[in-house]
Amino acid sequence: MCEHHHATRHTLCMQCDLLVALPELRHCHKATCPRCGTTLTTEWDEPRARPTAYALVALFMLLLSNLFPFVNMKVAGVTSEVTLLEIPGVMFSEDYASLGTFFLLFVQLVPAFCLVTILLLVNRVKMSLSLKTFLARVLFQLKTWGMAEIFLAGVLVSFVKLMAYGDVGIGSSFIPWCLFCLLQLRTFQCVDRLWLWDDIAPAPLPATPLRVGVPGIRQGLRCCPCCAAVVAADNPICPRCHTKGYIRRRNSLQWTLALLVTSILLYLPANILPIMITDLLGDRMPSTILAGVILLWSEGSYPVALVIFIASIMVPTLKMIAIAWLCWDAKGHGKRDSERMHLIYEIVEFVGRWSMIDVFVIAVLSALVRMGGLMNIYPAMGALMFALVVIITMFAAMTFDPRLSWDREPESSHEES
Repeated sequence: MCEHHHATRHTLCMQCDLLVALPELRHCHKATCPRCGTTLTTEWDEPRARPTAYALVALFMLLLSNLFPFVNMKVAGVTSEVTLLEIPGVMFSEDYASLGTFFLLFVQLVPAFCLVTILLLVNRVKMSLSLKTFLARVLFQLKTWGMAEIFLAGVLVSFVKLMAYGDVGIGSSFIPWCLFCLLQLRTFQCVDRLWLWDDIAPAPLPATPLRVGVPGIRQGLRCCPCCAAVVAADNPICPRCHTKGYIRRRNSLQWTLALLVTSILLYLPANILPIMITDLLGDRMPSTILAGVILLWSEGSYPVALVIFIASIMVPTLKMIAIAWLCWDAKGHGKRDSERMHLIYEIVEFVGRWSMIDVFVIAVLSALVRMGGLMNIYPAMGALMFALVVIITMFAAMTFDPRLSWDREPESSHEES
């Protein structure tokens, strides 16, 4: 089978609904939507060998990362070291099973599952078409939830916090983990959605003539949210991946606003309740997110304090405001500025999960700082509340349909004759 895209193929942009004719691409070139600039497809040379090599090495690095000590700390002659698998163990032992589950899922299981799925699909491992379709559907839904690189950033922030108490060092598995983070990101980058789905099954042929440069909603067409196939709007089931879909996400604004209100209600206690408790020589000191930022700033750790402030306070607040603004615009209020709304939506999708950095900092501190009667750190209820805020706002961004902002635009000027 040919490894390249077909020059005559068409696709609907999943962000603005414009029908685009995909050109023949050279290696390492990409096609973007002429209206919103979204990347539609990328032509990789060796589309099987590249992700296979990256995924295999990434999985090997993940294995090494879990076999040896990850980080260590020495305070007043007392040494503590921790492996990656011990971090969720501490969460479970402290009756914070939810935080431990989040760590296992987002940091280890989701990235590992995605890498294994990519290996199976790109190498055409013999399996039923229904199983291939199921794995591909899950792969593209879970990709966003892998947070290995965010955890790594949280570890680096933890180092700065702990340097005030003692000597902090890295273990044998730290470098493999850094390599794993880089390799798994590169693996995801080298797997093109359209190419992979075309390799699994051919896209359905449109029953009506296509008008390039015209939104699908004005042609009675919709884009499958899973495999990106062009499907008739009145057909609720995609013929290729069997995903149920509609010309626009059903009750998109209602779901988004409900999740937004929920996240706001949780955000208040997340900032008021302590996120961790430091037990220093029997003196228990609770700490909130803002108190941690103030402490770091007062100790002269200005860059780290700024990172925590931006990721844990500024980003969640601005993200909630941005989602509310997107919903307001999609309802027909305000100016018709779809390009600005699209930019806001892309920023919201990209930065939202990085707010989990503070939760991962607490996970590392709680697991590593176990010094008996000298010093201990425990997670607190505020950490769980904050993790839920991040997760719910991610769901809010996912339920919002960005095409609603573009539906307010007048007839497209991109139509080809």
